[in-house]
Amino acid sequence: MRRCLWLLVFLCGIGGAQAAVPKTVLVLGDSLSAAHNIPVESGWVHLLDVRLSNMVPKWTAVNASISGETSLSARHRLPALLREYHPAVLVIELGANDGLRGLPLPALRDNLAAMVELARQHKAKVLLLGIELPVNYGPQYRDGLRAIYADLARDRHIALVPFLLDGIALDPALMQDDGLHPVASAEPRVLDNVWKQLQPLLH
Repeated sequence: MRRCLWLLVFLCGIGGAQAAVPKTVLVLGDSLSAAHNIPVESGWVHLLDVRLSNMVPKWTAVNASISGETSLSARHRLPALLREYHPAVLVIELGANDGLRGLPLPALRDNLAAMVELARQHKAKVLLLGIELPVNYGPQYRDGLRAIYADLARDRHIALVPFLLDGIALDPALMQDDGLHPVASAEPRVLDNVWKQLQPLLH
């Protein structure tokens, strides 16, 4: 009897330890997610991590974003990141640097689709964050870029934020002098845009 009770306590302890391990949201992005030119603790991914840590059960955010990242370089990095962090949710925020360099849109779509498929192979849900380019890139390229995110979300049945900086990008008071990155005080609004689509994936 005593041995059975000891075994029960031991197994319960293991179960409790496993339950206490936070699930992970992995953010794979570029400078828009890497807190460009602002304190790291002000960036939306750090703010997300704080919010997740207060949830029950707890979650954690891992920021694998790199300023200047393209969809191709992120595609090459993703397999190792998935093996290391085993995320339950992968947030993909990429395409801005592809677009600013005028790279072919089919290549961007192929890279994003490959990352979505790889995440699914690792049993991770996917949230895709869309971006917009400045108007001087022309309507054809801008519309094509916008369509990539919408089509992928529809065809692969994944969550989508159509424009990460919605309600922010056109307000000069919320943007840095380069016109591309939000100021620190705007980062909570960026998180709000993400949270609307991310929160359902956490349950």
